[in-house]
Amino acid sequence: MTFDPSLMKSLCLLRLSAIGDVCHAVAMVQAIQRRYPDLAITWVIGKVEYQLLKHLPGIEFVIFDKSQGFKAYGQLRRALKGRHFDVLLHMQVALRATIASLMIPAKVRIGFDRARAKEGQWLVTNERVDALATPHVLEGFMGFARKLDVTELSPSWDMHIPAADEAFAKELVADGEMVLAICAAASKAERNWLPERYAAVADYAVSKGYRVLLCGGPAQLEKDLAAAIEANCSSKLTNLVGKTSLVQLLALLKRVSVVIAPDTGPAHMAVTQGTPVIGLYAHSNPGRTGPYFSRELTVSVYDQVIAEQYPNQQIPWGTRAKGATLMEKIEVADVCRMFDKATDVATQEV
Repeated sequence: MTFDPSLMKSLCLLRLSAIGDVCHAVAMVQAIQRRYPDLAITWVIGKVEYQLLKHLPGIEFVIFDKSQGFKAYGQLRRALKGRHFDVLLHMQVALRATIASLMIPAKVRIGFDRARAKEGQWLVTNERVDALATPHVLEGFMGFARKLDVTELSPSWDMHIPAADEAFAKELVADGEMVLAICAAASKAERNWLPERYAAVADYAVSKGYRVLLCGGPAQLEKDLAAAIEANCSSKLTNLVGKTSLVQLLALLKRVSVVIAPDTGPAHMAVTQGTPVIGLYAHSNPGRTGPYFSRELTVSVYDQVIAEQYPNQQIPWGTRAKGATLMEKIEVADVCRMFDKATDVATQEV
């Protein structure tokens, strides 16, 4: 290493999106904070993601609003005018992040290893994290903390939920109540499971004595999917889709017994709260992007699909499977069996 991390006074983190990834980044940031409690940390973050993390202690946030187009870069430059950071952690591989990094004055600029430093990131950094062969995204992020001589890298989170949001969640989920939260919608429709199959699992959970919440954001796709699940369900569900803020959703995910979700942000939000997550995976490798502490609960057809699409081939760790109907390969019976396993674990912990 060409610099001494112990001499750092200020650090800037560039990670704009997405919800799951910023949850992983929080564990890395808080590992750094434990090692360097007096370090001034500034986080350049996306507008939506800020709404989830804005209560984190000891971090100054600067919002990069990508909806502003090219204006966002000028806004970032003005927000950081006159500032100079000892270290920049450039943690996003995207062209807009590469350009945004040019607005951040820093002497030491740490990016991913050469294999992962795509979209021109390697052009705007002068230090790299160590390469890892098959990392989970969270482990890849922890490489930045390791680069700063942080040795305690076990992931933990203090998401700092305000009392009002805790109270909101407690009104909806009583102490000791058995509740399944279904966060059904991913960012892309092809990663969503079928509504009638979600409904079948919801009915199964109700038969086991659980109440079922449908959770998600305000996008029309999410509302439509929730309505389709309700229409196919014999049991009464509590539909909260589009009715909670991100922090209120985080508080709910802390109180429920178990979560079912595809490859989507709320799955990783639940991980930060210690809640078991049944992840449904077909397009992405759950070893890389699965709910970190619940990977043994994943219902995945990814390996099967990859074997079909790339027979007898060695493929990169992060390869995504392609196809609009891959999630149909996930069977209701497999998810119900995993629900039994997850709820048995949750009951034992209680």
